[in-house]
Amino acid sequence: MARQVTLFTGQWADLPLSDLAVKAADFGYDGLELACWGDHLDVDRAASDPEYCAERKELLAAESLGCWAISHHLAGQLVCDPNDERSDAFAPDALAGDPEAKRAWAVETMKNAARAACNLGVPVVCGFTGSSIWHLLYSFPPVTPKAVEAGFERFAELWHPILDVFEDNGVRFALEVHPTEIAFDVVTAARALEAIGRRDVFGFNFDPSHLKWQGVDPVRFVEEFPDRIYHVHMKDAAVTLDGRSGILSSHLGFGEPGRGWDFRSVGRGDVDFEAIIRALNRIGYTGPLSVEWEDSGMDREHGARESCEFVKSIDFDAAFES
Repeated sequence: MARQVTLFTGQWADLPLSDLAVKAADFGYDGLELACWGDHLDVDRAASDPEYCAERKELLAAESLGCWAISHHLAGQLVCDPNDERSDAFAPDALAGDPEAKRAWAVETMKNAARAACNLGVPVVCGFTGSSIWHLLYSFPPVTPKAVEAGFERFAELWHPILDVFEDNGVRFALEVHPTEIAFDVVTAARALEAIGRRDVFGFNFDPSHLKWQGVDPVRFVEEFPDRIYHVHMKDAAVTLDGRSGILSSHLGFGEPGRGWDFRSVGRGDVDFEAIIRALNRIGYTGPLSVEWEDSGMDREHGARESCEFVKSIDFDAAFES
């Protein structure tokens, strides 16, 4: 049985959900992975308002769309992030410029994401954790092992109470392994699991694009964490090194000439999606394949449609075992 192919709505939050649902159905998607910003899903309301949850589900059902995951990335980032002015737009306006107020709000709304998912009948919340030590990535001035360990301890301290609420509501949290998070490759993902006590409620939203440009093998990631792949993003990236710029992108924005890497419409970059499907089949992953579409050089409606077609064409069942 083919997996559901969904569209992550984060890059479409400028559109009302009612308009996007019509477009997604026309593009050929089976459902939406709802972002918890724009008007797509208010998790704080959904945590305590069953009628609101029913209305969201009915809106999708009217276009024959389902929902198997919601995503609260922006709030999740604030839990462990230093929370400078760059993230003021991720929290209520009244909290701008107050790092600890933003953090406290983020912790509570992440708890509400678990309650909202439960009320919606959705098993997974995807998101970020933030990291208090990402800025220490290059060890000069020298960074001590103790400072790095303190960052993982801080992650566990802040996320254990959130994960308690996820457990209470029967919902799993899937961290998108990604630069600026506590886990950004295989090694740090393993360390994050150990820091959180390998709680079953904590796993990963596997997104190969963020691994590929770093030089990490996405298939290796799936093989390393076969029981922790709780959700999958289908997203592509291309390494575009030209001998002049480096893999750290030279402070050039997405889409600017000369960047060392950039996102691509699914199937148009360097990610080997067939190898990923084979790896997902080996571990028995049956959840959705969610297109997170980004490509600075392409019309997004064209890209969303072709990405849906590509993912459906590349997905296949594992061999029958007698």
